[in-house]
Amino acid sequence: MKISYNWLKQFIQTDKTPQELSLILTDIGLEVEHVDKVQPIVGGLEGLLIGKVMSCVQHPNADRLRVTTVDVGGPELLQIVCGAPNVAEGQKVVVATVGTTVYPNEGEPFKINKSKIRGEVSEGMLCAEDEIGLGGSHAGIMVLDDSTQIGIAAKDHFQMEDDYVFEIGLTPNRADAASHLGVARDLAAYFRSSVQMPEVEAFQVSDESLSIPVRVTDETACPRYSSVTISGVTVKPSPDWLQDRLKVIGIRPINNIVDITNYVLHDLGQPLHAFDADQIKGGVIVQKCAEGTPFITLDGVERKLSAEDLMICDEAGPMTIAGVYGGKNSGVTEQTTNIFLESAYFNAVSVRKTAKRHGLKTDSSFRYERGTDPEITVYALKRAALLIQELAGGTISSQVGDLYPISINPFDVEVSYENIQSLIGVQIPETQIKEIIEALGMRVTAETEGGLTLQVPAYKVDVTRECDVTEEVLRIYGYNNIPIPTKVNASLSYGVKPGREFTQHVIADMLTANGFLEIWCNSLTKAAYSKNEDEAVRILNPLSADLNVMRQSLLMPALESVAYNQNRKRPDLKFYEFGKTYHLINAQYVERPRLLVLISGNLETEQWNQKPRAVSFYHLKATVDAVMSRLGLGTYQVAEVADENFAYGLKYFRGDKAIVTFGAATAKDLKTADVDKAVFYADFDWALLMDMVKKNKIVNKDIPKYPAVRRDLSMYVDLAVTFEDLKGIAFKTEKKLIKNIQVFDVYMGDKIPEGKKSYALSFTLQDEQQTLTDKQIDAVMQKIISNLAQTAKAEIRK
Repeated sequence: MKISYNWLKQFIQTDKTPQELSLILTDIGLEVEHVDKVQPIVGGLEGLLIGKVMSCVQHPNADRLRVTTVDVGGPELLQIVCGAPNVAEGQKVVVATVGTTVYPNEGEPFKINKSKIRGEVSEGMLCAEDEIGLGGSHAGIMVLDDSTQIGIAAKDHFQMEDDYVFEIGLTPNRADAASHLGVARDLAAYFRSSVQMPEVEAFQVSDESLSIPVRVTDETACPRYSSVTISGVTVKPSPDWLQDRLKVIGIRPINNIVDITNYVLHDLGQPLHAFDADQIKGGVIVQKCAEGTPFITLDGVERKLSAEDLMICDEAGPMTIAGVYGGKNSGVTEQTTNIFLESAYFNAVSVRKTAKRHGLKTDSSFRYERGTDPEITVYALKRAALLIQELAGGTISSQVGDLYPISINPFDVEVSYENIQSLIGVQIPETQIKEIIEALGMRVTAETEGGLTLQVPAYKVDVTRECDVTEEVLRIYGYNNIPIPTKVNASLSYGVKPGREFTQHVIADMLTANGFLEIWCNSLTKAAYSKNEDEAVRILNPLSADLNVMRQSLLMPALESVAYNQNRKRPDLKFYEFGKTYHLINAQYVERPRLLVLISGNLETEQWNQKPRAVSFYHLKATVDAVMSRLGLGTYQVAEVADENFAYGLKYFRGDKAIVTFGAATAKDLKTADVDKAVFYADFDWALLMDMVKKNKIVNKDIPKYPAVRRDLSMYVDLAVTFEDLKGIAFKTEKKLIKNIQVFDVYMGDKIPEGKKSYALSFTLQDEQQTLTDKQIDAVMQKIISNLAQTAKAEIRK
């Protein structure tokens, strides 16, 4: 977005240089990418002075040349040889002195040097219009009015003021700053000054000879529609000042009417459209047309309208695409004498969809898509009407029509001084916070000891919450005013944070320390990845077909990362991601925090002294158990997975809630993501984990003084019996003395009874109060053997 320095100074008084102002704008959130100096004409008349011809005589050696002496306000007269037929004594002229570079309309620029012309010294040049870019005439030198002051710079005489253009990288949320007024408001807040708005009190209706009725059929897409008519205008080129204003920001002048609408757009941020009133049949109707209605736009292209496109129509049919683009026959021409002027507030989503649907991007749609000010439509209308009267003549021939059935109210926001200070990280005085808030145009409607209740203007479309107000305060307070600690630790570390963030950092540190890499995948993904179509959260204006829904699982985007790495010869992968999944459930949008842990390829890099080992389900299980242990979640149930998202696996759960489900990715998912190696992943319900962590109670115990003992049992069990079954039976038999149970051998095959498998388990027993005797140990083991035999039909091998 381009903003003119001189134009800006019409709204706000400042003695800051363009360079100083560019730094301030960047500091308050309007990043200035570069500043360009712009001159009204090439060269900007630099080095040219106003002089007076004191004498003019025939050149002794050339019939068509004159030798003049010229006073340019210096201590001595300049002798200048001139070939213009109209040069004469006493004239006030434009003089290019020695050292000046002249920029003619045609040809290359050239520098004026002291020289001899046919034997006579010449110390400059008397200039014609076309030689300095002020016109096209070359019939003779420019002769100025007798009252012109000599010795002054030509640029001052012709009021040629250099301008500077700020190229601002406007972020999508800053719709309020998409104009010179918007930028001026931010600067006024920074300087604690006021914005000087152009006067519109001179607006006066002459008669009501041209009243055009307006009807709005879709008040959601068009909440406000303001209009007025002007009769008897003359369409012609705009004056130089208006053309210069537009040219400096890259807008091509067309005619005075169109130029005024463009001027007000960039001045106030309010798009306008001028119709030829004589071409409107009956009245104006703001409505949606039938699907497939043909419509020819200003560029001569016939487009098929959607039933969702809001159109400005008359009784004969559509005239313009509301807020986006004009129709071929709706614009102003040289024959236009009567104007119908529109100033409306259109729904941002409606305009954005229409502009995207037809592939049209205009200065108007740019602003409507982001949100304009619903309260400025009438003011902008009057501002434009007065300019049209001034530059095109005519009279205002109708009352201002303003259809605004349902007012768009300011945003009500409550803020706490403590929360603002906490989020910013600096104890800004409460009086200063309030001062900044009011300087930004937010009105304080109530005040308590700890905070404020605010009304935020509707044009600040991105300020609807306390955190948004905090960001506004910080912008004006200054990011550069937030101190950087003088003492910085040599190593990076996380500060202690309560709750979710701290716990997340703990697990992230643990996984990273075990060789995992954190990935961040896009929450937008393909509709083909959605396992439940009914829960799919679809994007209304997708950037592409591959980014048209919100992800329902962290797996598929992560598999894309796996494929990307595998295709680049990096097959050994250990990833984790903290992210959210998105679901539409009972007409409500639901976000679910998740943790994904994923492994694929080999466990270690191939070495001379060891062969590579492919990762397996059990390597993943070890990581899952480590996460559960690190979070202090030792008690949970285990079951096999019956889930279409896994080829096989386990889940840990409490009650009816799954804490984590983990196992092998299905062949279908691997094929969809173009992954050619086995992938094992775990899907943690992070929100449930956080709730469980909050309930944890940490108990400190002394390290036992008495030794632990180990006993092993080997047994036959049915194929359906799991280690978890056996483990549960053993702990149920003896809760106090058994500290740990491990399976160290599983065998199925020769010499094993049909339908059976062999398990070898180790039991660690310990009494924290005394040394266990063989008698105590044998008694415990006999109970375990008995219960295993009764409950799991286990047959102990001798």
